[in-house]
Amino acid sequence: MRVVHDPTDGTERRTLATDVHVADGVWAKFRGLRGRSSISESFALVFPFDAVGRRDIDMLFVRTPIDVVWISDEEVQQVSTLRSWIGFGLATADCVIELPPGGADGVEAGDRVVVEGDTA
Repeated sequence: MRVVHDPTDGTERRTLATDVHVADGVWAKFRGLRGRSSISESFALVFPFDAVGRRDIDMLFVRTPIDVVWISDEEVQQVSTLRSWIGFGLATADCVIELPPGGADGVEAGDRVVVEGDTA
């Protein structure tokens, strides 16, 4: 499984992450990256949802900053870098992807970001 960025500006597609984990249960979504002191450059944590809605990310007990991408129907709605412990982000999405700091560099609203491969 991998997370792929397809920019709207015509530049080449690129892989954002190859070590992809899916937070598909309630507990996994609550836990997120809490307690981790670092994540690898190739890591992504994907939060899939059944429908588009307001999705928030808080950084309580997350010890490293992260980049967060909010996506609706494979289109990026918002990209933010959240600070460890005190960061907070909110946007409308049906999928949220957490990446290491700098992992979403170059990703902008309107771009396409997809998770390719088996998410089961």
